[in-house]
Amino acid sequence: MGQTTPTPASATERRDASFTAAAMGAAWDRAGWRALPRVQMPDYPDAAALGLVEGQLRQFPPLVFAGEARRLKAGLAKVAAGQAFLLQGGDCAESFAEFSADNIRDTFKVMLQMAVVLTWGAQLPVVKVGRMAGQFAKPRSSATESVNGVDLPSYRGDIVNGFDFTAAARIPDPQRMLQAYTQAAASLNLLRAFSTGGYADIHRVQSWIADFTDGPEAARYRDIAQRIGDAMAFMQAAGVTSETAQELGQVQFYTSHEALLLEYEEALARIDSTTGLPVAGSGHMLWIGDRTRQVDGAHVEFCRGVQNPVGLKCGPTITTDDLNRLIERLNPANEAGRLTLIARFGAGSVGDHLPRLIRAVEDEGASVVWSCDPMHGNTIKSASGYKTRPFDSVLREVREFFQVHEAEGTVPGGVHFEMTGKDVTECTGGVRAVTDEDLRSRYHTACDPRLNASQSLELAFLVAEELRARRTGTKGGLRHTG
Repeated sequence: MGQTTPTPASATERRDASFTAAAMGAAWDRAGWRALPRVQMPDYPDAAALGLVEGQLRQFPPLVFAGEARRLKAGLAKVAAGQAFLLQGGDCAESFAEFSADNIRDTFKVMLQMAVVLTWGAQLPVVKVGRMAGQFAKPRSSATESVNGVDLPSYRGDIVNGFDFTAAARIPDPQRMLQAYTQAAASLNLLRAFSTGGYADIHRVQSWIADFTDGPEAARYRDIAQRIGDAMAFMQAAGVTSETAQELGQVQFYTSHEALLLEYEEALARIDSTTGLPVAGSGHMLWIGDRTRQVDGAHVEFCRGVQNPVGLKCGPTITTDDLNRLIERLNPANEAGRLTLIARFGAGSVGDHLPRLIRAVEDEGASVVWSCDPMHGNTIKSASGYKTRPFDSVLREVREFFQVHEAEGTVPGGVHFEMTGKDVTECTGGVRAVTDEDLRSRYHTACDPRLNASQSLELAFLVAEELRARRTGTKGGLRHTG
């Protein structure tokens, strides 16, 4: 499965028999998860209808291919080594109702802008991974919701049931998996066209960035935009253009989602014809959520067997023993680029949890990518009643993530945002300040609040300043936006 690094003896000595077997290539079956405890998954009332849909999905072409997943893994191996930076972002939960070419284009456009700004700050290539073309299922804190005294099953994402608060809409419907597949296929088709068809040309992206900094609110970022523009102008004068350097006109863009609905994941799993190894055909990268990371549970069992890069959300409740066992289970060969640890603690809590996890990983000699999810730990209920995330809290958690890695001498490999290219009002703050009163005007999310296009790009500028400060050894970095 690619280049491996010897596992440290200390880790080997602590492995129990089951994990040793996994490290040696223990038998894995794509349906093996069915015999293990499962959480955050629906119970379909019609088993025959579910079986029919699974059979159809098994006959469909995979959405992504093994070679693409391997290429992403190689890029993430560079991130782990400090030779690249990871940008992962997109929808909280993709919607059937809001599916459109414009929405895909706008989110892709903002991610390209963010990537160019981050490239300037880090002076490193940026690995771009969208929460797109598969992010249809959502874990929920409660199995039921109550409105005006009426209790119904929780909405679990469009791939499972409907958002409308009716008994009929909330029944899990396996046919929704077919609609999710169709939407994901169309999304990937468009993303591939955008990535290679000229839309991603770096000169075009640089002009979009300049447009953002033209306004008075974003004046503080104008200097960075000007430096990026100067670099583009110099390259063009030197004869380095999209016509002479293919890399300037195209990008590698990957997709990812939480591997939550395992019937869907199993049905799209395939055997790679070039290596004979299993691969998840639903997306380039899968991740395991903080609620589904039970080491002997169904989700870990499925993900351990596919060769795709895998992410693992790490919240405040994860222990160092949990983490060590999960690393051993998910990446027994210690393959660089295979495992990304996505820290999500909440502003003010990063220093309480991240250092112990970093030290545990370093003690084991494990190769991982460290990424920061500053969204999930900073959700609050606003005075107006809307669930929101203050921009300053998101920024503070990213700042604390970098500070801890600076203190530990380790690599802060990337960031993971819930965001959209639309001009929504779901998170408060930012230079084009969204107030609590503004939330009601364009609050469109079906689940959690997302950064809008302006907030996303602003955050990229602030992270770029931090990356540049680390690279040059200067003071500054992420600042409070006030």
